Amino acid sequence: MNNGAAVQVRRRTRLWRTRVRRNRSLIVAFKIGRKIILYCYHNDTISKMSKRDWSVHPPYLYPDYKSTGLRAPTKPLMQLKHTLSELTGPVYGNDAISKYDNDLTKNAIKNGEPLGERIIVAGKVTDEIGRPIRNTLIEVWQANAAGRYIHKIDQHNAPLDPNFLGAGRCITDNEGNYKFYTIKPGAYPWGNHPNAWRPNHIHFSLFGNQIISRLVTQMYFPGDPLLQYDPVFLGVPEKGRKLLISQFKLDLTEESFALGYEFNIVLRGKNETPFETK
Repeated sequence: MNNGAAVQVRRRTRLWRTRVRRNRSLIVAFKIGRKIILYCYHNDTISKMSKRDWSVHPPYLYPDYKSTGLRAPTKPLMQLKHTLSELTGPVYGNDAISKYDNDLTKNAIKNGEPLGERIIVAGKVTDEIGRPIRNTLIEVWQANAAGRYIHKIDQHNAPLDPNFLGAGRCITDNEGNYKFYTIKPGAYPWGNHPNAWRPNHIHFSLFGNQIISRLVTQMYFPGDPLLQYDPVFLGVPEKGRKLLISQFKLDLTEESFALGYEFNIVLRGKNETPFETK
């Protein structure tokens, strides 16, 4: 490396060192097994990390979403100065991902194909100024086609699918792209209010280049009639709701196999994808 970068890494240790260059870019060396990975965090990441645009995110307390009343903070939040551990992020290697981790139609097959409508969900992950987020882990989980999760707490009177786990993961490519094959999830009752049903949705969890850009969110489908009744979706300010709805894309569709939906994700900044109410 040049520009005065001074990173020293020894192959027989798990320690890593960092050095800030004169131009305030940060070099970080990670040791993962026998591999050494160098990351450069530029000054616009370190010193110009924009604040969250709270006008697109749901409030911590939204009365129509009843459980927020049990977990919303009762006192004003305190803003803390970001540390190095927050301005850097985890590093994932392709060896952490198995062949069918991104294919929920195949990663749990026992005695046949999973039931339901096959779909493709794909998109791009970018940072606040449109740069692709490369090599970051995306995890998804969802209900099956009947609206049932494989979880002991889910006692919804709907069938489980022995060939569908409802969970997957992948790593974005060098352009920030990702792709999942899955089954379109069903709606399900959830007891928030009389005759309450959650719309079809898929949960997403991912990191960007910094821990503080961690995002947990939900993706919805266009034209779902339940969106207008769902307090989780309606709790998101109106300007942010469209960012949670995927778009049908014919060019993502695979003929005679699955329909395609595009869901792009932005971490931080004015176009940040809203996170789900915590």
